[in-house]
Amino acid sequence: MSGHSKFANIKHKKEKNDAAKGKIFTIIGREIAVAVKEGGSDPANNSKLRDVIAKAKANNMPNDTIDRGIKKAAGDANSVNYVVNTYEGYGPNGTAIIVDTLTDNKNRTASNVRNAFTKGGGNVGTSGCVSFMFDKKGQIVIDKEECTMDADELMMIALDAGAEDFSEEEDSFEVLTAPEDFSAVREALETASIPMMEAEITMIPQTWVELTDENDIKKMNRILDLLDEDDDVQAVYHNWDE
Repeated sequence: MSGHSKFANIKHKKEKNDAAKGKIFTIIGREIAVAVKEGGSDPANNSKLRDVIAKAKANNMPNDTIDRGIKKAAGDANSVNYVVNTYEGYGPNGTAIIVDTLTDNKNRTASNVRNAFTKGGGNVGTSGCVSFMFDKKGQIVIDKEECTMDADELMMIALDAGAEDFSEEEDSFEVLTAPEDFSAVREALETASIPMMEAEITMIPQTWVELTDENDIKKMNRILDLLDEDDDVQAVYHNWDE
């Protein structure tokens, strides 16, 4: 992961999120609704909901907003049922892009995603066309400035809880897990009062693609910006070496 500091990307995302908290709160609100519908409203008995709550807190979502979202999902039998869809495609110069969506209108979302790819000179492909280029992992990033624990001690807590890998970057620590072990590792770190900058199931590229042409870079940014603006889009993964 050297040269691809997840922490730098997170700081960049958080700066954008601070200017548009409504977007990230909408994303997390939908994830809360889905988690409650799938496993109930009690976080003690719903590990998926616990993970979403941790994500909400990492993004500075107020506790009362989280509680309202849980109560609304639990109490409103007629609340919107969101459908999960994943789109895969190509950006400029063969860059691989995966788009996770959560929507109440699949036709609208499909049209918006295709439009984003088209406007950036890319195209949506078939299911599985690029996902084989990524590894699905649980990823936890810890800001060194926020963590007082010794690196070796931190590593042992993570590995003992089931983490696959622990690495130290210039300004952060990164913990990787198998998706099924993510909750246990995240909760072990939470129990040890480790502040987490980000904790999520993500798609990590196996290889990276460089874009050297200014026009290609503009097109790629166009795709990512349009996807970022769409409330139905939950997450975007790509292998562009920024």
